[in-house]
Amino acid sequence: MIRPVKIGSSRVLRTSVVFCFLVHGLLLAASASGAAEQTIAPPPVGIQAFHPGETLTYDVSWSSMFSAGTVTMTVETEKLPDEREVLRFVVWGRSQGLVDKVFPVNDAVQSVFDPLLMQSLSYSLRESYGKKKRLRVTEFDHAKKTAVCRLNEDPTETLTIPDPVQDGLSMLYFLRTKEDLAIGRHMEIDVVDSGKNWAIEVSVLAREKVTTAAGKFDTIKIKTHPKYKGVFTGKGEVFLWLTDDDRKIPVLMKSKLKVGSFVFELTDMKPGTHKTMH
Repeated sequence: MIRPVKIGSSRVLRTSVVFCFLVHGLLLAASASGAAEQTIAPPPVGIQAFHPGETLTYDVSWSSMFSAGTVTMTVETEKLPDEREVLRFVVWGRSQGLVDKVFPVNDAVQSVFDPLLMQSLSYSLRESYGKKKRLRVTEFDHAKKTAVCRLNEDPTETLTIPDPVQDGLSMLYFLRTKEDLAIGRHMEIDVVDSGKNWAIEVSVLAREKVTTAAGKFDTIKIKTHPKYKGVFTGKGEVFLWLTDDDRKIPVLMKSKLKVGSFVFELTDMKPGTHKTMH
């Protein structure tokens, strides 16, 4: 999940390359009044928020003062061995400018998502920062309610998971499919990240107008905050601004740090093409 980021360190892009930041699943908990309501939303007939081919490009900066790198998020489609069609979310993060000269970062995150289950099937995070490289892989078995997690060549670990559940990247796309983002609403999404079960609390704060290099947008402002074993971590708070329409495109994302914040600003977007999944 999100950890404090030091300028010029290996953490420069890793904070975002994973809104991988925070976001998780299907489990909705508590209404705006705080009542103990718990609802599992049924899968939509067809996902309207995003389609294969969608490409979103972001400039990553520290407190909007200097650019640290770029992040590109794409939606692809593929077939599993059983011929079932699924979606693959791909995020590439790369340092640039002074940061790239001091501590180059080149990260790739992929999430395979089943649009019928509305859950993640697998997740991989390949990191390259400085001279170090790391690969983290998670494979989900929803029938057995387990996830097999592996870091580099270390022995695998099997984790019991809740149902439903997302990974750190699929959570963002799953959140985009939510239609009822009323001001004051709170949701909780279960996520597996770094070999652990997390709960991400999502709070819908306000409707705001936002201007980025990609244009002017009416948005829904959302705050996400991770919890581990039911307790807020005290760090990792992220703010998102999603377009106030069916697509709910994240046009701005900010992760708060002890000093300043990392800002992800949408600079370019390409819509995908609607495809009925089989």
